[in-house]
This record gives sequence, C-alpha cells and structure tokens, in this order.
Amino acid sequence: MPFKDKYRQSAQFHNRVGSNQDGFSLLELMIAMTIILVLMAAAMSLYGAAFSTRSRETRRTDALSSARAAIDSISREIANSGYGLQDTELLPHNGIVWNESTSQRIHFRSNFQNNENPLATDDPGEDVAYYLDNTTQSILRFDRYSNPQTSVIVNRISSLTFEYFNNVGTNSTATQVTVPTKDTARIRITVEVMLENVVGQPNDQRVRLTSEVALRNSRYMLNQY
Repeated sequence: MPFKDKYRQSAQFHNRVGSNQDGFSLLELMIAMTIILVLMAAAMSLYGAAFSTRSRETRRTDALSSARAAIDSISREIANSGYGLQDTELLPHNGIVWNESTSQRIHFRSNFQNNENPLATDDPGEDVAYYLDNTTQSILRFDRYSNPQTSVIVNRISSLTFEYFNNVGTNSTATQVTVPTKDTARIRITVEVMLENVVGQPNDQRVRLTSEVALRNSRYMLNQY
C-alpha cells in the first residue's frame, strides 16, 4: 500500500478515536470549582479559629504573667511591713496604717534602716501605699520618700481588693474584719485581670488572682516562733 494511503488511514483512525473522547463540560467545571472554593473556605475558617485561639492564649499568658509578678511583689512588700517598728506596749507592730487602709487601698510602714527612733520611716520603701487607679485601670505604688513617688505596677486591672484577718492570742482562729487593726496578722490580696479582646473570642474576659500574705512582724506571727 502506498505510504500516502497508509498515512491517510492512520489519520482517519486517530480522528475517529479522538472524536469519541468527550471533554469537561462547563457545568462540570463550575461544580468542581464550587467544591474547591467550599473546601478552601472551610480550611481558612479552621485556620482563622486556630489563629484566634492562639492569639487569645498568648495575650492571656502575658497578662497573667505580668499580674502574677505584680501581686507577688506586692505580697512580699506587705509581708515585711512593720519591720523595726514597735507600738506603745513595746511589742512588734504589724506596720499597717489602720486608719488609711481599706478594702481598696493599703498603706504600710517599715523601718528597714533600723533608725534609732522606732517610728522613723522616712527612707525610700519605708512608707508605701498600693491602690487601683480606675481611670487608667492600673495598680499604682505610692512611696512617700521616693522620687518619683508614684509608679505603675501593672495595667489592665479591673479590680483590686484587700481583706484583713485578725488573730488574738497565740492559737486563735482568724476572724475577718472590714478594716485592719493591731491584731491583723493576715491579708488576702485579690486582683482581677481584664484580658484584651480578640477577634472571634468573647469580649471582656477576666481572670482572678489571689494571694494570702502573713504579716511576719505581727504579734500573732511572732508568737508562733
């Protein structure tokens, strides 16, 4: 058979085979694209939720770490209040300024420099108050003999409360009181931290931190040794 005839037959055969192979219709392409878009949207939604959760937990950890560091510092300083002080009965003094301390503010003194005058509390760190500034939502530390006198301890705080517990006698049961007295031996500090809002998460989330502080220089605590 001549070469041209063979080539013509081969071309006709391939044409017939090709004509039997159907391509994708427009409808099928649209369905496939729709499925792909749905899967991509689901994947993006999962990624967004995971990112939002991670962002929330990161900010939560940062806020709690800062608040915990602040409350630990406050607790240590309050625990040492009354150091080097004596009351009129020549017994150790708990250092709390009773008439200037409330559930929202605490004022205390110490005599860390061991000055001869037992009531000399005129050095930095010896006459301190802590309270919450509602305007800035910050815990402030006021040191009467420091420069500057006022410093910010931690921000984004929604509440700060102090609870006072008295012990009378060597083995007495603690009694909660509204204001401190010479018998106050323990203080409970509660800080409520307001977390930053995160997209996709509930707003105005708060976490509460509590610290129990024993006043080392109170009458009751010294009688335990």
